[in-house]
Amino acid sequence: MGKRSRDKARQNAAQNAAASPDGVSPRQPCPCGSGLRYRSCHGSATGAPPRLVTRPFAGLAAECDLVALRELVPAATAPLPLVTPGERDVLLATLLPVAAPAMVRDNGTVWLGLQVQHAYGDPSRDLGAVLEAALVAEPGQMVGLTDAPGEGPRLQELVVDEPLDITVHEGFEYWIADVDDDSSGVAAALEQANQVASPTARLTSVTAAYWTAMGSKEHLRWVMPHDEEVLLSALARLHLAGEDRLVADSRLVGMFRAHSLLAPVWDLPAGTGAEVLEEPAARFATALDEAMTALTEGAEPLTTEERSARHGLANRQVTIR
Repeated sequence: MGKRSRDKARQNAAQNAAASPDGVSPRQPCPCGSGLRYRSCHGSATGAPPRLVTRPFAGLAAECDLVALRELVPAATAPLPLVTPGERDVLLATLLPVAAPAMVRDNGTVWLGLQVQHAYGDPSRDLGAVLEAALVAEPGQMVGLTDAPGEGPRLQELVVDEPLDITVHEGFEYWIADVDDDSSGVAAALEQANQVASPTARLTSVTAAYWTAMGSKEHLRWVMPHDEEVLLSALARLHLAGEDRLVADSRLVGMFRAHSLLAPVWDLPAGTGAEVLEEPAARFATALDEAMTALTEGAEPLTTEERSARHGLANRQVTIR
């Protein structure tokens, strides 16, 4: 190794040692296993990882749909009205090209992405920071986060608290729908992205329920806002009574847990589609509310058989986040 190389190596080692006494470079993954860079976790000014917010969208009328769009739905968009309207419109999207947190289109519209690669403990705060930066960025720019955003407004403080007007798309053509001639190369990524976009439809009779087809199989995934303990008990009661079948040969097979909300999952017969689920889903929602009310008021505690069914459902959960 030449003198210049040795000097450079010593300089790099000195910089790393000064920035991180334990020998970890600020840009390396934190040894704690959080998945964050060291400088954004235990190497931050506070010496601790960001506070984890387990239910980041709590309090918003669109909480369940936000969780579904972030974790379950491949391609969807919704206008996002701001508490303080400005000159720029904001469009919320499940996924943007290269998983960008935000893009400012040539016409000034801000596209805000939900499915991103960073995770700093509070997705609502992350979205708030990205949104604020995008609102003042130049058209044509991508906006993102390379470090934890720190203190500042969360999504709840920036947007109008109302249900989202969601459009579910067959694919990601909305990436280039506002341009006449795509010179950015985004169109080249569409074919690959569309190959992994499972057909999806949002039910209109209930909130945050999404039919999807994956290969030859069909499912309904329904994000629910209820207390987990009460919801599990009510689902068990309806399951044991055979009242959880939405259509013939459908089956409640388990549930996802995402951002502290449960999303029950039904397997459906091939060819079911979304339309025929509207009335059964609304009927099931009513039965579920009645079952939860009876349990909450203590009028009808679970029987031994229902407790066993509840245990079975609890064991068929997959935590996404």
